Formats: sequence, structure tokens, C-alpha cells
Amino acid sequence: MPRPQKNRIVLSPPLFKEFKPTGLRNKSLEKTILLLDEYEAFRLSDFQGLSHAEAAKQMKISRSTFSRLIETTRKKIASALVQGKTLRILGGNVHFKKNIIHCQNCKSNFDIQISSLIHACPNCQSDQLENLADNFGHGNCCT
Repeated sequence: MPRPQKNRIVLSPPLFKEFKPTGLRNKSLEKTILLLDEYEAFRLSDFQGLSHAEAAKQMKISRSTFSRLIETTRKKIASALVQGKTLRILGGNVHFKKNIIHCQNCKSNFDIQISSLIHACPNCQSDQLENLADNFGHGNCCT
């Protein structure tokens, strides 16, 4: 029986959680799920340009685990792009370091610590807030 997977460190949740080809109905498209740790590996390696060793250190996983993770991630993203699938980012065993709160009223985004709470938008005082970390992250254990 394999070891249980350790939670992986992700800086913050993605601003966008779904991508799809234009002009096609979402219901008719096959879906590819990208887990949050796969998103973070892609962000660190391909967006920020970190080496596998540097990115693995940030995620608190081994370099070899990171290399397997980024290989799987790239295959999923390539499959979605080439075959015209919907790409959804969700789920996985992660700990967020930071959170993003989105105000649905004024459309502003606010970076906060994962352990912080915000009940009203600092810009417009609206209580129509969306927690982009959903039910992930665990406060002080990630810092």
C-alpha cells in the first residue's frame, strides 16, 4: 500500500479556475482536472522560471517528486490545449500560505494571510466576498 500523500505548499489560490475553448458549449467538452499542487508546480517552473530544485524547495517536496509532478502537469495542459478540452483547477492535498478575497461588488482582489479573516471589502464595504482558497489552507501551520 502506498504512503499517504503529504500536503503540498501552494502560495495562493489561482484567480481563474476554468479555461475552455471559445465558441463551444461547456457541456459538450471533455474535462481535464488540474490539481492545485499541479497548478503551483506549473506556476513556479514555467511562469516564474524556477529550477526544479528551487520550486521543490518552495513546495516542500523532493526534487524528484517535483519533476514527476511537473511532467504530469504539462501533459494535462497539453492535452487540454491540443484536444480542445475544458481545463479545471481544483482539489488536491495542499496548504495555502496566502489567500485571495474577491469582492463581487467592485471586482477588487485582496491578498491576505490564510489565517486572516475579512468581512467587508476595504474599497466598497460590500459583504459580497468570495474566498478563492475555498476550504483549503490551514492557517499558521503553513507559515
